[in-house]
Amino acid sequence: MKLLTTTNRYYLALVTVLFAVGTGALYIGIQHALIEEVDEQLELHHGFLRQRIRETGALPPVTSPSELTISRHPRPAGLSDTLIYDPTERSQVPFRELSFSVQVRGQRYWLTLRKSLIETSEVLGVVLGVMFTVMGLLFGSLVLLNRWLSRWLWAPFHRTLASLRRYRLQQPQALELPATPIDEFSELNQALAQLTQRVTADYRALKEFTENAAHETQTPLAIMQAQLEQLMQLPDLPAAAASPVRELYRATLRLSRLHQALTLLSKIENRQFTDAQPVRLDALVRDKLGQLQDFLDAQRIEPVLQVAAPLSVTMHPLLADSLVSNLLQNAVKHNLPGGQLHVQIDARTLEIRNTGRPLAGEPMQLLGRFRKHNAASDSPGLGLSIAQQICAHYGGQLTYTFNPVGAWHTLRVGF
Repeated sequence: MKLLTTTNRYYLALVTVLFAVGTGALYIGIQHALIEEVDEQLELHHGFLRQRIRETGALPPVTSPSELTISRHPRPAGLSDTLIYDPTERSQVPFRELSFSVQVRGQRYWLTLRKSLIETSEVLGVVLGVMFTVMGLLFGSLVLLNRWLSRWLWAPFHRTLASLRRYRLQQPQALELPATPIDEFSELNQALAQLTQRVTADYRALKEFTENAAHETQTPLAIMQAQLEQLMQLPDLPAAAASPVRELYRATLRLSRLHQALTLLSKIENRQFTDAQPVRLDALVRDKLGQLQDFLDAQRIEPVLQVAAPLSVTMHPLLADSLVSNLLQNAVKHNLPGGQLHVQIDARTLEIRNTGRPLAGEPMQLLGRFRKHNAASDSPGLGLSIAQQICAHYGGQLTYTFNPVGAWHTLRVGF
């Protein structure tokens, strides 16, 4: 819900309450004033009749029984309300009446003056109609004002949002926000500009550090591997030194794989892979299974590939290759000799199921960094973490489940 709409709701609620209270007070006030006016007219007519009776010594003629009645029966003196049937209105009509007594030729008579209040009801109806019309116009005006303000007053805010959505940390240009005469929006733009400058500076520093670290550490590792390979190829290498050299060589290989994995993770988290294009993951899976065929044959694993529909995803080709490679290598590496490997693909999902050792603990924890099925494995434990980061980078979701019946491990990627 928009901020202006929420604000207007409170305004409308307050206006409605005030309108209801004001209308009720106005109704009571006008009704009281009109009744007082009718009472004054009755009192004036009362005084006129008494004066006339004193002058003529006779009762006034009764031309309209609804306005004047004369009776010999006593009646309470004073003002009161009553209802009288009106043939023209075909309903009971409210009247205000004033009763008093006079003495004519030694006889006591009770006279009752009446005045219809139907005009008062009509006036009140007109007043209420006007009030409700004004209320409707007020509500309509607020709705139109809300639309106009959302287009004009909030236009700088929407332009700022559009600029933020278009902004990328990788772009060389600084964030450009439109100038606005509204102080609050101007302060917001200044704060956002300063924030993006700090974030961009931190991002570039981190990117530069990652690139430098990757370059500066990769070269010594390559030299160490080359030197150790030469040592292992020496024909006169003492037997006592051969075993430590082989251990050092395997350690440098593990360190090199760890270095590559961490560098890739850092680049993914820093969103340095920006060139995305449509990639057919089903075709990529076929290629990777072909590359792993020798290893699968050695383990006596017969893969089963089922493609219900082509799976096309827009991502960087290198990351697509890394995603499929890590998932398949995990399924092959942790499989059993003579085990099973099933790959199912449709237009939205990639699912890889493999048999393996029973799993202790929560399967999703293995998606974290440096988590392994086997703690003694040479793997750095970053393959599934890299796959998860790639999925998250492109809006996908990687889940890991384990079924103890048959010891089936399932990795499912949904896009």
